[in-house]
Order: sequence, then structure tokens, then C-alpha cells
Amino acid sequence: MKFLTCSAALACTALLSACNNDTAGDSATPTYYQTKTPYAPQQAMGSYEAAPAGFTPIYTEMMARHGSRGLSSLKYDLAVYNMWQKASADGALTELGARLGPDVLKLMKANFLLGYGVAGIAKPGYGNETQLGIDEHRQLAVRLLQRLPTLFKAVGDSAATTPRQIVTVTSGVDRAVDSGGFFVDSLKTSQPNLAALITLSPAPAPYSAAVPVAQPAGTNRFLLYFHKLVPATDLVTDTADPFYKTYQDSQAFQAYGKDADQAAKQAAILADPTAKAAGRAVLERLFSKAFVDKIDSGAYSFANTGAMTFASDDGKFTSTLNGDGKTAIKSLADAGSLIYELYSIAPALKHEAPVDFLPYLPAEQARYFAAVNDASDFYSKGPGISEKGDVTYRMAQILEDDFFNEVDAIAQGDLRHAAKLRFAHAEIVIPFASKMGLKGVQQQAPLASLYSYDNNPWRGEYVSPMAANMQWDVYRDARGTLLVKMLYNEKETDFKAACDGARYAPASHFYDYGKLKQCYGHTPKA
Repeated sequence: MKFLTCSAALACTALLSACNNDTAGDSATPTYYQTKTPYAPQQAMGSYEAAPAGFTPIYTEMMARHGSRGLSSLKYDLAVYNMWQKASADGALTELGARLGPDVLKLMKANFLLGYGVAGIAKPGYGNETQLGIDEHRQLAVRLLQRLPTLFKAVGDSAATTPRQIVTVTSGVDRAVDSGGFFVDSLKTSQPNLAALITLSPAPAPYSAAVPVAQPAGTNRFLLYFHKLVPATDLVTDTADPFYKTYQDSQAFQAYGKDADQAAKQAAILADPTAKAAGRAVLERLFSKAFVDKIDSGAYSFANTGAMTFASDDGKFTSTLNGDGKTAIKSLADAGSLIYELYSIAPALKHEAPVDFLPYLPAEQARYFAAVNDASDFYSKGPGISEKGDVTYRMAQILEDDFFNEVDAIAQGDLRHAAKLRFAHAEIVIPFASKMGLKGVQQQAPLASLYSYDNNPWRGEYVSPMAANMQWDVYRDARGTLLVKMLYNEKETDFKAACDGARYAPASHFYDYGKLKQCYGHTPKA
């Protein structure tokens, strides 16, 4: 079963370009970085629909993924480097292949030292935001102020009279915390009178039920890390607890991740004969055919084993890490897929390690392994298998409720909050987009079929590029009527199709809030 069915090179290029751009904004050149795609706003601010006459902005809220980051841990890079070292020892490198090892080492060193000497990053190393990621959030904050100048002028002016708060909250994970910090610093730099109004959201009561431990202010794992709630820190046993359902939904999602059907889908993705052919096409440009044949036959296999050490240029910081051996190259498909992982992360590290990985993964294979990556994410984080129901996104109900609850407060005349800014991860953005029913992100795949670009519109580069974000701008008129406009990656975006009747006018991106919450079945808190 193939992810892409193309009968000729020209037709293939056209089909794949369309596949990558049918929901992905205005980019004319597909990059095939999928969920590692560096962030870019998907609509020019000057083209936004103007608010209806009499309506002015009164509130805004956002949930954003952290910015572009390095690799999450020492795995893909070390496994590929070990493969390269063996090819070098065997005398099996091509001219292009000889360049691969040094380039992998450059990426590796950049990840070992990532964040060293950068104000706002406490612990250097894998998983941190890159300079590009830092800039993504700084610029996102600037554009927020530019989009709603009258709101933030009024908010700034309120500091001397009736202060309105700009509330921030994160998952508590370093890169999400750092993103929030860089975003907030940018707000303060651009408009200093906002500084006194920025506040941290109160943390939930201490959990777990067994050994309660307080979370820091500004952290809410239930709201922004709901995909990975664990008994040690998050156990909820009281059925009356407002977080009980979220905890149970998280456990159901994690069980789905170990489900036999999910495992079978993940295995089928790289078992596709096309994956083997794509892997061979990549590897034979780097290594001798004899070497590639040994991987294909199983005579050679590699993993992220061994220790590596890198020091900063000033000699003041040194890091040593050991691979855990869990990331393996046992097939040509594995090898191609791991090289794709390096290809897709390289743009995020352009300031720290300006390495060009394009030569190592030609466009045809980049497109193919992008589809492989999307297929894996579709089943593990996206809409998934239709027979499994809403298990992959049911846990996002708490975030949907939080968005609506904030607007409910405005509707009730409680203007204490001027904005709420949330910072999280792809694993939160993706199910939230499905839960909200956005076009192109909710279509599931029957168990009897396999996701492909031919049969499903879901694309990682649209759903969750780096710094992906959903923003709701709320407007009010003199009668107190509220309108909501949603931006997804800064593009005016429709709420789910069933809510078309809530539009303020036909084809408008402004929705009557009362009708919108009725459409989503939201009930205000008592």
C-alpha cells in the first residue's frame, strides 16, 4: 500500500505539491518538513476582514506550540552517525557520503550545546529552542500587538486605573516555559506599560492524590500537557474533581498508543515496499551498493549506542551523553526515515549549525518520507483510526472549555483578563485542532485502510508547524453583543462547519458568541 501513487515524474510533482499546499497557507514551494516546519504567519495582516461596524476588540486569547527547537534527544543523529562510521571504516562512502558524517557531527554539537549562553534558557542541550524558535515567539508577540493596537493601548492605559491582566500559563516543560518567557519579554519590550499587567495563572491544587506536589504558578499540566499525565504527578481519584475526566482521557489516549491496532499501523508504514525503495534511493547516493545491501539483508544494523562529548568554544561548558540504543536502523526504510529526521530539523538550527541537508535527501524521497512522518503522526497524535472514536482528541475538552470559559467571563462583564496566553506542544495543538473540528484535520481513517496523501487531507505542516497557534479575538459592541474571530497560524479560520449558522454575516469570519457556544455545546461554569 503506497502513500503516494504517481505514474510519471511530472504528474507526481504536481500531485505532491497540491498535497502539501491544499491546507498549508500561501507557501508556493513545498518544503516537506511537516511538523518541524519553521513558523510563518499564513496570512498577511493587511488582508484580515474588518470588524463589523460598532464592534471593537475587548479580549484576546491564544494557545501556541513552542518555537523551533533542536532534536529532542540523542537518537536519530547518533544512529545515523554510527551507520556512517561503519561505512567509512568499510571504505563504502561516496563523495557525497563523505560529507554526511561531518555534517551530522555539526548538528550533534549544536544540539549538545543548544541554549548555552542564551539568556532565558537555564539548561543547555537537546530539546531547547533554537535562535529561530526564540525569534518566532518574539515576532508572534509583536504581531499580536500590531493586530489589536486599540485593545493593547487601552490595556496599557488601564494600569493606572482599573488594571486588566495578561495571564500566562505553560505546560511546565522547559521549551514551553521558555517560549512563554520570550513572548512576554517581547510584549514588554514593544509596550513597556504592559509589564505590570502580566501575571501567572494560578496552578491547580497539588497532585497526585497519593503524594501531592505543588506545581509552580503559571503551570497547568492538565490544561497543556494532557497527553502525558502520569500517576506520580497527576493522579486524580476523586470523581468529583474537575480534572478527573481529563486524567482518565489521558490514560485512555496513552493506552491507545500501546494498542495492537495502533502498533500494526505504525509497523505497516515502514513495511510498505515503497519505503524500502525510497530508503535505497537515499542510501545509494551516500554509500556503496554492497554496503546498502548489507543493511537490506540484515547483516548490518545500527542504533544510537555509545557516548559523545562536546565542549563550547569558550571551553566553559562540556556535555557528555550516552545513547540509549532504542533508536535502531534495521532496514533501508529505517535508515531513510532517520536521515529525513535530520533533514527536517536542520532548518531550525540554521543559526547554530548552518548545515545544508538538502543534498542528502532529494525532493522525491523528501516528499515520500514526509508522508511517512505524517502517517505516523496521524495515527499517534492526529485523528487516527475511526473505530477508536475520539480517543486521540477527547482529552482536549479541557482546553476547549478553557477558551470558552474565558469568553464567558467577558460576556458576564468580568473584564479582569485582557488576554490569556498559553504555551504548549504539538501533542496539544494537534488534538485541540481535531477537537475544534477544523477543516482538514478531523478526518479519520478506517481500520481496514492505511492513511495516505491520496485519501486524507491531514498534513503535519498545516496542523502543527513550529510555533503553531490558535488565537481567538473577541469584539464587543455598545449593546454587549460579542463576536469571536479565530486565527489559526495567524490565518482567519472557520470554526467547525456545523457552526456556520453562528456567523455574523454570510461568509464572515466573525461569529456570534452566543450561537457559537451553543453550537459547541458549551455550558458556562456555575
